Amino acid sequence: MKFTILFFFFFVFPLALADLRVGFYSSTCPRAENIVRQVVQRHFNTDRSITAALLRMHFHDCFVRGCDASILIDSTKVNESEKNARPNLTVRGYEIIDEIKTILENTCPSIVSCADIITLATRDALAMAGGPAYDIATGRRDGVVSIKSDANELPGPNSQVSQALQIFTSKGMSLNQMVTLLGAHTIGVAHCDFFKQRLNDPNSNNLDPDLAAKFSNICAKNNPPPVFLDQNTSFLFDNQFYNQILLKRGVLSIDSQLALDPSSRGLVSTFAGNNGNFLQSFADAMIKMGSIGVLVNNDGEIRKNCRAINNNRS
Repeated sequence: MKFTILFFFFFVFPLALADLRVGFYSSTCPRAENIVRQVVQRHFNTDRSITAALLRMHFHDCFVRGCDASILIDSTKVNESEKNARPNLTVRGYEIIDEIKTILENTCPSIVSCADIITLATRDALAMAGGPAYDIATGRRDGVVSIKSDANELPGPNSQVSQALQIFTSKGMSLNQMVTLLGAHTIGVAHCDFFKQRLNDPNSNNLDPDLAAKFSNICAKNNPPPVFLDQNTSFLFDNQFYNQILLKRGVLSIDSQLALDPSSRGLVSTFAGNNGNFLQSFADAMIKMGSIGVLVNNDGEIRKNCRAINNNRS
């Protein structure tokens, strides 16, 4: 499992929202959503960690150039793409998107965008892990630009709440939606490099001593394994992450800060006490995030291969 941090870029314009709709492919590719779900289910049956992987991919795509699947584009001799940026080096799940795209291209060529595949696959994997089931509008088109340096602006694991919020608000997202989306850390793992500095900091009093000792032993090993971001219900998408960070068991510094910062602590307490509230809020936030910077109508293209822009562009 290689999931670390979920973080997120672009503003939503009303016109774009109007061009996305639930059931966009109902006439042009009626089996599209079922095909996505079947492939995701097959992978989930053997690897439950794909939910965290797809969530991270979706977040890292939408918060750079918008939800345009630019994260999927491979680097070339003349351009280093977002994939090569440090925050994306451990993003995974590309083979799942490739498999879905291959089937869809055989079923209805040049109809379903890679951007919509990421959005639908993430939605389905989330529900399979116990998360909310929701309808999501489709109709996104794929971007034709992917630049490594663009992804370097993604906030990191040591960001302060105020720093992360600045990025979220620049994308049209609220404090509530930020605290909600960071709740995706209820699944997935983090590698020692992202939190080990907290273990040796004598001024860090926001990490449970027993957990710190456990992590110190793990991180002292050669090639240490990743640790679960939620030490309680690690593969279940629920609100236990919020209970954990209130108990000073947040693995990443940003997670611990959510429970300490006056602006976010109240929301953390609310979600910790009501799983249904959290799940509904997460569904709403995912729908909002999925409309960030989307390309519609004649913008962008429908890639035939999610890893490369079409070669027939002028």
